[in-house]
Amino acid sequence: MPQKKPLVIVTRRLPDVIETRMMELFDCRLNLDDRPMSQADLVAAMKEADVLVPTVTDRIDAGTLSQAGENLRLIASFGTGVDHIDLKSARQRGISVTNTPGVLTEDTADMTMALMLALPRRLTEGERLVRSGEWTGWSPTGMLGHRIWGKRLGIIGMGRIGQAVARRAKGFGLSIHYHNRRRVHPDIEAELEATYWESLDQMLSRMDIISVNCPHTPATFHLLSARRLKLLHENACIVNTSRGEVIDENALTRMLTSKEIAGAALDVFEHEPAVNPKLLKLDNVVLLPHMGSATIEGRIAMGEKVIINIKTFADGHTPPDRVLEAMF
Repeated sequence: MPQKKPLVIVTRRLPDVIETRMMELFDCRLNLDDRPMSQADLVAAMKEADVLVPTVTDRIDAGTLSQAGENLRLIASFGTGVDHIDLKSARQRGISVTNTPGVLTEDTADMTMALMLALPRRLTEGERLVRSGEWTGWSPTGMLGHRIWGKRLGIIGMGRIGQAVARRAKGFGLSIHYHNRRRVHPDIEAELEATYWESLDQMLSRMDIISVNCPHTPATFHLLSARRLKLLHENACIVNTSRGEVIDENALTRMLTSKEIAGAALDVFEHEPAVNPKLLKLDNVVLLPHMGSATIEGRIAMGEKVIINIKTFADGHTPPDRVLEAMF
């Protein structure tokens, strides 16, 4: 007798090729209109599903998990970060959690490098000037920015993405510095010519550009607090392609407004999709709609990982990308 297909409920639209394969392999329920699920919708899905496929914007907290049905045994998240899932509550209920690590590394590092160039060279300001029709032509002092060659880059979080950023930045002539929970292997330090700082405070006070590449966990919430932001010198810039919660956004906005630091390039926000209205009025910021990993290739690779995790789990094996609390 053929094995019963698991009921898989997907919370958002995924690439067509991924949805088609899911329909072939599983008893799959798709979100065809791509409308974000409310908490009530999520609870209803979790009461019914064998497998839930949420995204990073679906909040799966202890209260939501407490209402999950008996059949829910796997949350196969479409994304790398798992700060939207209460891992402890999931474990206590016997629900496995998987994510999609590794496949977004190069895309996110590309975007980080793009922002690292866009901010000091005032690319978005220049683009707005041309579109406004107010540009009167080249001048020796027009749209002056700063070169990045020879500047110091401080990377917060030297995992896969942090290292990929460092490799790119080294090619642009930046001096690589980093702070991480653990010092990376000496071979990686040697390859990247990277300087390790055990003290984040000491690193921050010496850098020209800060790149945030660590995950959001309870330990990294407001890691860049108002106090730490004050350590940056007035010509320093911040680039964040990780999670908005790592930075105290209100404190950052105040400092950008008062020109206590030179600028910020943000792909993520503390309360997204809401953005601090004061940020929207500033010229010394570049603001993007959480698109650091938004490539067709990356999204398909993410979906393929989700499918492998579900198929492996349904076949009675440990999925390759199972997330454990100790990992975050």
